[in-house]
Amino acid sequence: MRHCRRDAAGLTQLSATVEDVFASGDLPRAAETLANMRHCLSAVGEVAEFANIRKQLEVLEDRLDTMVQPRLTDALSNRKVDVAQDLRGILIRIGRFKSLELHYTKVHLKPIKQLWDDFDSKQRTSKLASEKSEVDRLLSSNELRTSSLIVSFSSWLPSFYDELLLYLEQEWKWCMVAFPDDYKTLVPKLLMETMAAVGSSFVSRINLATGEVVPETKALAKGILDILSGDLQKGSKIQTKHLEALIDLHNMTGIFARNIQHLFSESDLRVLMDTLKAVYSPYESFKPRYGHMERAILFSEIAGVDLRGAVTRGVGAQGIELSETVRRMEESIPQVIVLLEAAVERCMSFTGGSEADELILALDDIMLQYISTLQDTLKSLRVVCGVDHKDMALDKKEGAQNSRKVDLISNEEEWSIVQGALQILTVADCLTSRSSVFEASLRATLARLSTSLSVSVFGSSLDQNRLDVTNDGGNEEPPLGGRAALDVAAVRLVDVPEKARKLFNLLDQSKDPRFHALPLASQRVVAFAETVNELVYDVLISKVRQRLSDVSRLPIWSAVEEQSAFPLPTFSAYPQSYVTSVGEYLLTLPQQLEPLAEGISNSDANNDEAQFFATEWMFKVAEGATALYMEQLRGIQYITDRGAQQLSADIEYLSNVLSALSMPIPPVLATFQACLGTPRDQLKDLLKSDSANQLDLPTANLVCKMRRLNVDQ
Repeated sequence: MRHCRRDAAGLTQLSATVEDVFASGDLPRAAETLANMRHCLSAVGEVAEFANIRKQLEVLEDRLDTMVQPRLTDALSNRKVDVAQDLRGILIRIGRFKSLELHYTKVHLKPIKQLWDDFDSKQRTSKLASEKSEVDRLLSSNELRTSSLIVSFSSWLPSFYDELLLYLEQEWKWCMVAFPDDYKTLVPKLLMETMAAVGSSFVSRINLATGEVVPETKALAKGILDILSGDLQKGSKIQTKHLEALIDLHNMTGIFARNIQHLFSESDLRVLMDTLKAVYSPYESFKPRYGHMERAILFSEIAGVDLRGAVTRGVGAQGIELSETVRRMEESIPQVIVLLEAAVERCMSFTGGSEADELILALDDIMLQYISTLQDTLKSLRVVCGVDHKDMALDKKEGAQNSRKVDLISNEEEWSIVQGALQILTVADCLTSRSSVFEASLRATLARLSTSLSVSVFGSSLDQNRLDVTNDGGNEEPPLGGRAALDVAAVRLVDVPEKARKLFNLLDQSKDPRFHALPLASQRVVAFAETVNELVYDVLISKVRQRLSDVSRLPIWSAVEEQSAFPLPTFSAYPQSYVTSVGEYLLTLPQQLEPLAEGISNSDANNDEAQFFATEWMFKVAEGATALYMEQLRGIQYITDRGAQQLSADIEYLSNVLSALSMPIPPVLATFQACLGTPRDQLKDLLKSDSANQLDLPTANLVCKMRRLNVDQ
């Protein structure tokens, strides 16, 4: 109680004499008086009779603050260390440190703003010089390149950053002496306020600079943001040059940011992080739209990949068109992968990986678009190869014309189509391997990003929707990520926790060996390979299908031996042309597969794989041919003894071909040969003998039916 009375009395006395202190002009004494008044007020608490003194104190503090300001301006401007320290002491004494921050920033913002405005003045000067040069050129008819006189923002920005860095370095050194307790926050605060002051102008200049690299947008004085907002006429698209110009500017800012990080290395992490966020802030108008920009660029680039070969020029041109188209398809794959790799590089350069999730979605969509184009090309190649018609609902007249067209194709042209079709397998192999390697590199990029962002530790802070940058001690280095948290991506993500979580979920998933960076595209690659296999098989089997199409209806099967009055020698039946044609085709096929197998096997390690590849396709076609042949045999309704003898010879020939190809003879085909090669009157005995165990009984019964033999009697 005694202390309260004493504080109340002191407060009354101070209030009465404070005006005299102010009148004396002794600012330190005035600050001390106001500080004592504030102390006494806090001691007596909320007492009604001192309400007026409380208001008087606030007015006096503002008054003293105002009196300090011109002297502080002079001290800061003229580098008067002692005076600046005394004035700081006065402001601190009355609890007005914020006023020191604001005034320090105000004093130094003006010369820095002049550095920034220097670009506009140089632009005006350059424009006038350019116009004068143009007039002189017209008068003298000299060819001068006036554009070189114009100062571009991209060429000016590094010099601005250099001058700004020099200014801040000088301030840092001076403040270390003048304000040893405050320099770690004062100078960074100046840079943050600078970026806030020039922010909208900075964004505008970046936007225009991105437009200057493309004649169309340069002529309109527009940039990326104008294209994204739809301000330009339809058809105006973001081009790679636009984004590359933006990345070049960002790289300049990145160099400046690293220099600032080094200069302000003694500052707390939170201060550093806020400062770097301010440095990168002009790009926040662009980074959230990165995925959209990248998607537009890639769609345009992929659309420019020409897969079409020579146009069809009638009969005899199919082989040319096929080989040319396949060549273009194969060449397009590495081109597309290079485009995708460039996109990954752009993402890391511009966003540091913070937009990796958007990039992945864009890449997946782009790959889908590209593979869809490949699929459409395959459909057209089916027509070129003769396995499909342009309109599957052709009428009989058109169908007959197509048959005649097929008949007109020479043997050489047929093999040309076969060889071209086999080359499509290299397209599928190339797409599968290159996309697989690209996905692996993408996973490696995500792994590096995961490490650089220190997901395990960094993510825990984001669970609290904030980043704790100090320990209880206040100024200690935080446990999470440390200075690595100043990575350009981390700086951006720290205040967008939902965005960060989305990215970190992707990074966590990427650690799973089963993870597909491009899930939809990887499925479509498999589907494309299957479609290619179907097309190649259809092409390889088409000649067989054509030769065997009417075998079941050949008149020879129902032919009868001619009767003669004289005994004639018996001649062995020879295989007919339809089966020898198929056999020769199958025997020639390994030679066609060999170059392809060698192409796939470009190293000794792959020789076995290539051999397996060739054998697999050989067996596949031979099995298909055998299946088609057996299907035709089952369709024969009636066969005479002479027909049976002929068919047995045909089957024997094909069986020999299969054996030459190291293929097993299917039991059904062997049964056909055994039952047809046996005289009709001995067939029942064959079915009852021990050899019958080697026969396929349904097939044996079918042959008996063809030969009009009732096995039940």
